[in-house]
Amino acid sequence: MKKFALTVLGMVPLVAHAQSSVTLYGILDEGLQYQSNVEGGKRVSMDSLSGPFGSRWGITGAEDLGGGVQAIFTAESGINMPNGQAAQGGTLFGRQVFVGIKSAKYGSVTLGRQYDMVFYFPEFISGYALMGGPTSVHPGDLDNAANSIRWNNTVRYMSPSFHGLTFGGLYSLGGVAGNFTSQSGYSLGAGYTSGGLKVAAAYEFFKNPTSTAGKGLFTDNQSGASTLSGSLNSGYQVAQSYQVAMFAATYAITDKWTIAGSYSNTEYGNLGGNFLNSEAKFHNFDIAVSYKFNPFLSTGLDYNYLKADAVGKVGNSDVGNQHYNQIAWATNYTLSKRTDLYGSIGYQIASGTNSLGQSAVANICNLGDSSTNKQVLVRLAIRHRF
Repeated sequence: MKKFALTVLGMVPLVAHAQSSVTLYGILDEGLQYQSNVEGGKRVSMDSLSGPFGSRWGITGAEDLGGGVQAIFTAESGINMPNGQAAQGGTLFGRQVFVGIKSAKYGSVTLGRQYDMVFYFPEFISGYALMGGPTSVHPGDLDNAANSIRWNNTVRYMSPSFHGLTFGGLYSLGGVAGNFTSQSGYSLGAGYTSGGLKVAAAYEFFKNPTSTAGKGLFTDNQSGASTLSGSLNSGYQVAQSYQVAMFAATYAITDKWTIAGSYSNTEYGNLGGNFLNSEAKFHNFDIAVSYKFNPFLSTGLDYNYLKADAVGKVGNSDVGNQHYNQIAWATNYTLSKRTDLYGSIGYQIASGTNSLGQSAVANICNLGDSSTNKQVLVRLAIRHRF
């Protein structure tokens, strides 16, 4: 009898968690990259972080709580395959990690380190996303359309679909003692799908984006690695605010042809007295077209133009009056449901004066400034999903 009772008790957790699921998943995206000019010289390297999705592994799960409600979680870490280290500046779960509640009727609320609304809405239907990969990333990724940065200390809401309409919002708590709003921000977005047409928009604002390692928005990785590394925007590290407004649309013309494009406005606000308390504003446009030869082979072209407004500076001529033209081509061949090969090439030319008051130089995907105003990036890669 005692043995039978122990057996029954041992089965209780299995019964209680029968409606739970936990999934291990990942992407391994390793490529050989060539850059024509980085700080005056050519570079050939291995890279697993700049691909269309970026190498990662993660665990996601859900528990049925009844009534169409679930407890959900995801913990996802980037993988720097050439050296085996964690990506996102060494942050263990640098891509995202959150837990929350999801309702089929009312949507989801999650808490943790999460993506912004640019990621969930306009990014996926932009010209960049249609192409994918580093060769079509918007210069500097100023609008975060390639999700270079995530948001710490966040509460996020995502709606269900209302006849093709979805929306969401995110708020990041600053956590600064005595200053509730410092290093805090919010992000809002919405999208609509009807047949082959998809449109989406997002807006976000963050206060005091630059801080010590692991804090702020631009420095939210463990190492403090920042998107303010290139001369395009490194002169604006004193910015007291950061905001982005982005709109994107895509349309499947036929089963084979798809076109996509986006516009974003990015602003680094209140640059301080040295910049006459002004703002640095950037306008980015992209357009791309893709063609699918068959279920296994596809190709596409992308064009991107970035215009940066001039910023006044004490004792100097205006800085930051920059123009970037970038064109990229990519092709993908699917070997199986999980494995594919792809290649891309990008060419960028810069003109004007950068944020440091020097001649603007090329820098594709924030992988390093060229010593001239031109740069070529080539990537050949294999990608496997599990």
